Amino acid sequence: MGEVAATMKIMPEGVDTDLDDLKNKLEAALPEGSSVYGSEIEPVAFGLKALKMVVLVGDLEGGTESVEEAFAAVPGVESVQVTDLGRPV
Repeated sequence: MGEVAATMKIMPEGVDTDLDDLKNKLEAALPEGSSVYGSEIEPVAFGLKALKMVVLVGDLEGGTESVEEAFAAVPGVESVQVTDLGRPV
């Protein structure tokens, strides 16, 4: 079994959401077997910023679904979108 690097764009509920705190909550919510490879804050529009995280998941059927569901359940998260999938470099 290999690993897949999934880039995820997490939109907060509002412009006043503390993205550092949100990142910590997302890391704590990661399912077993997943890990954060990197993250950055990306400006979206009008002061709104998104959190982009690269998460390593197992190369299994439905690989990112458990992470997407776990992230979506974290308070302060408006939406979760996988923007890229690939092998970790």
